[in-house]
Amino acid sequence: MDATAARLRERLAKDLDDGFTELVRVHATDVHVFLQRVTGSAVEADDLGQETFLRAYTALQGYSTQRRLELRTRAWLLTIAANVWRNHVRSAVRHPVVLTDPERSCDHADDGPGPHERAANASDRDMLVAALGRLPERTRAAVVLRHVIGMSYAEVAEVQNCPVGTVKAQASRGIAALRGVLETDNASAGEVST
Repeated sequence: MDATAARLRERLAKDLDDGFTELVRVHATDVHVFLQRVTGSAVEADDLGQETFLRAYTALQGYSTQRRLELRTRAWLLTIAANVWRNHVRSAVRHPVVLTDPERSCDHADDGPGPHERAANASDRDMLVAALGRLPERTRAAVVLRHVIGMSYAEVAEVQNCPVGTVKAQASRGIAALRGVLETDNASAGEVST
């Protein structure tokens, strides 16, 4: 990945538009997966992903060639994605959306796995997404970045702008909380079905 990252930085430094196209190609999946896991919605992840890449491109336009050569693109993009998501959460709390048209509240199909895979995994995935949604923002982000995206603790610390030890604690507490929530939900489901 280091060679790929170096080539990407060189392309960004040489030709912003060409390099940015490659940046999107290389990192779009990580950005989307992160945003989908923290929001629980493919539609929101798409919207926030577009905002992430728009902000990234705008920022890159102001960067010098040297700064583009030194950029750690993955951590940098996921930092932007985390900030876009946090801003979205804050905005949603301040300005909740009220749907008055019942047709607009229907779920729309997404581009995810096929029907067989969905049937096999839907229940577990829904429980995990719901459990992730119960975690505090920074803990949720640490868990997703570390355990879903697969970033190192140092990279997550860069994204979260905090010490590595803090990230380790957040991820550990998050996993423990997820286990607790899932065990409680499974126990409750077992009581209902008996």
